Amino acid sequence: MQTQVAIIGAGPAGLLLAQLLHLRGVDSVVLEVKSRHYIEHRVRAGVLENVSVDVLNAAGVGERLMREGLRHEGVHLRFAGRDHRIDLHGLTGRVVTVYGQQEVVKDLVAARVATGRPLHFEVEDVSVHGIDSSAPEVRFRNKGGAETVLACDFIAGCDGFHGICRQSFPSGTLQLFERVYPYGWLGILADVAPASDELIYANHDNGFALLTMRSPTVSRLYLQCEPDEPLENWPDERIWQELETRLSTREGFHLPAGPITQKSVTPMRSFVAEPMQHGRLFLAGDAAHIVPPTGAKGMNSAVADVCVLADAFADYYAGARGSGRLEKLDSYSEKCLRRIWKVQRFSWWVTQLMHRSAADNEFDRRRQLAELDYLSTSRAAELTFAENYVGLPIG
Repeated sequence: MQTQVAIIGAGPAGLLLAQLLHLRGVDSVVLEVKSRHYIEHRVRAGVLENVSVDVLNAAGVGERLMREGLRHEGVHLRFAGRDHRIDLHGLTGRVVTVYGQQEVVKDLVAARVATGRPLHFEVEDVSVHGIDSSAPEVRFRNKGGAETVLACDFIAGCDGFHGICRQSFPSGTLQLFERVYPYGWLGILADVAPASDELIYANHDNGFALLTMRSPTVSRLYLQCEPDEPLENWPDERIWQELETRLSTREGFHLPAGPITQKSVTPMRSFVAEPMQHGRLFLAGDAAHIVPPTGAKGMNSAVADVCVLADAFADYYAGARGSGRLEKLDSYSEKCLRRIWKVQRFSWWVTQLMHRSAADNEFDRRRQLAELDYLSTSRAAELTFAENYVGLPIG
C-alpha cells in the first residue's frame, strides 16, 4: 500500500487534515485504532472558535454545523454573587459556536467516506519506521489481522496524547513542558434544557462550575473536584445541588434538574512537546499539546495545526516530483508553537482565575476576586479576554 501522507488518528485533527489534503489533490490514508462508533460517540469539547467554523465551512463540512450549531455572542462570568456578561461580538465582531466534537467527527467521517479514499478503523500494532529517510513507512494489522506496510512520503501523527507517534521520536529530540493541576472536572450530560442561552463560568468558594450545552434540550455542566474523585461520591442529587450553589447570584438563579445520561471525571493538565516534527514525522493536535478545558481551546488548537500542515504539504506537492518545496514544512513546528504557547497562556490564566486550590490562602482568594472585578470593569481587559476566547488568527 502506498500514499503521499499517512495519517495516524481519526479524531478531528486527522480527519480534517485528510479532507483539506483531498481538496488540494494530495493523497492520504487514515488509520484509526478505535471503531467508527467509538470516535463518533466520544463526548469531548463543544465550543468552536470563529476561525474554526470558517475552516470547517471552507472544507465543505459545515452544512450541519451551521444548521444545528448554537451561535453565542457572549459569555458570562459569575463571582461573589455577581453576574457579568462579556460581549464577544460587540468587542471583536466575532462569535463562538457550540457544536460537539463528536458531531464534527461525524461530519468529517461522512466527508471522508464520500471521497472513497482509505479510512481504516480498528487497526492494531501500528508503528512508524524510517522517519529520518525520504521513504518512511507505517506498519499495522488491519481489522482482519493481515499485516500491512504503508509506504508514504510523510507521516502525520494525529493520534492523541497517548498515541505512538510522539513516542516514536528519537530519544533526546523532544523537550516536554507540563503542568498538572491539583483538581479535575466532574462533567455531566443531562436531558434538560440549558438554564442559560450562553456559557456561564462561575468562581465560587466551593470551587469552579461551568454551565454549557450541546443542544436546546441537552445541558453539559461541570464541577471542580479532585482529579481522582470517585464517581460514587457524587450521586445525581448532590451534583444538582452543588451546581445550583456554585452558579447562584444575589438576584437568585434556578437551575432546572433533569436525568443525567453521562457522568465522568477528567484530570487537568497543560502539556507541550517541542518540536512538533522530526524528519518526515509531524505531530498535530493532542499528540503535541494538551490544554485544560477551561479556555475551550483543545479542538480549536488541532484545527489550527492541521490548517498549517495541510498548507505546507500542498506547497510541497505543488513542486515537481522530487523537488518539492520544503520551506513551509521545515517551519511547521515553529509556526504552530508560536500560537500554541499563546493558547496555553490563556488556558492557564482562565484556569487559575476561576478555580480554588487547597494551596491557596486568603491573599490568593482576594487576588482572584480583584482580577475578576477588574475584568468586569475594564473594556481593555474584556477585549483581551474576548480576542483570545473567540480565537487568535491561524498563522
